[in-house]
Amino acid sequence: MDAWDTAGEFPRALYRRAAELGLLGLGYPEEYGGTPASYALRLPLWRALSRHGASGGVLASLLSHNIGLPPVVAYGSDAVRAEVIPPVLAGEAIAALAITEPGGGSDVARLATTARRDGDDYVVSGEKVFITSGLRADWITTAVRTGEPGARGSGGISMLLIPGSSPGLSRSALAKMGWLCSDTTHLRFDEVRVPARYLLGEEGQGFRIIMGNFNAERFGLAASALGFAEACFDEALAWARQRRTFGAALVEHQVIRHKLADMQMRIQSTAAWCEAIAARADAGDTGPEWVAQVCLLKNHATQTMQFCADQAVQILGGMGFMRGTVSERIYREVKVMMIGGGAEEIMKDLAARQLGW
Repeated sequence: MDAWDTAGEFPRALYRRAAELGLLGLGYPEEYGGTPASYALRLPLWRALSRHGASGGVLASLLSHNIGLPPVVAYGSDAVRAEVIPPVLAGEAIAALAITEPGGGSDVARLATTARRDGDDYVVSGEKVFITSGLRADWITTAVRTGEPGARGSGGISMLLIPGSSPGLSRSALAKMGWLCSDTTHLRFDEVRVPARYLLGEEGQGFRIIMGNFNAERFGLAASALGFAEACFDEALAWARQRRTFGAALVEHQVIRHKLADMQMRIQSTAAWCEAIAARADAGDTGPEWVAQVCLLKNHATQTMQFCADQAVQILGGMGFMRGTVSERIYREVKVMMIGGGAEEIMKDLAARQLGW
């Protein structure tokens, strides 16, 4: 991990290895090389990859197809699905999602990237920013505005699958606080021509597609945050047992045991909530109240991660401030987890509206 963080990327061969293990295909149709899986099965995968991989950068890029592919699965034509999905699940191609723009993030209805129809193509102009896997992506599921020029609101938004090899597409890497081995990118579309067959769903259907996609992403973020919190606890407990101060192991001091207990309280409550949300989804209960619960869970899980990272760094003391420790890396990655997929403030307001408050 230290070498990958220093390099700013992890080996592309990791995608193929993950595919061989069945990790990339979990939750996707068998006909495209996937393995259908319930939320209850995907939860422990995301949790374990986070707890034992201890890198949000690897997880974000390695699994970026989990936010880039679902719209293709649900709304792409048979031909497009057959062209795009199998190579991604085999680790031979990389999929990304591009929604956020320099002029706005959570306010999706204000996006300004345009796609005008010109014969059998769409011509795309605009910019996207903070795009995970943007540098290496072979397929970019992109939110565009196909309505009247200069229009605002959700009605004119569509989803377009853009090949990464398209002329007129330029990419530049962004320097970040954390997720150092994940390529995070600024994309620029300069009259990029995209075959109309890559339209996902119908024109104007994009906002609904985006909102539905967000729910699964937020659950995945919550499950990952839980795993990262556990990674911090694991390192803090191991250090507390090993490190001796004033003639005793750290863990023998009451103040340290209390910190560890506080971490476990939050970890266990987050785990129980994740499992309850997964069970409801698998039972088909994904209405407004479930959406609200996912929003609140995402906040709770990332706050748990934040608390555990902070306490772990404190327990490690000077070592917690050093590169090479799990807790130091996760401490730097907390904020992107609290912002990505919907910032805390947006999550609270969305939950309230879903609950009719």
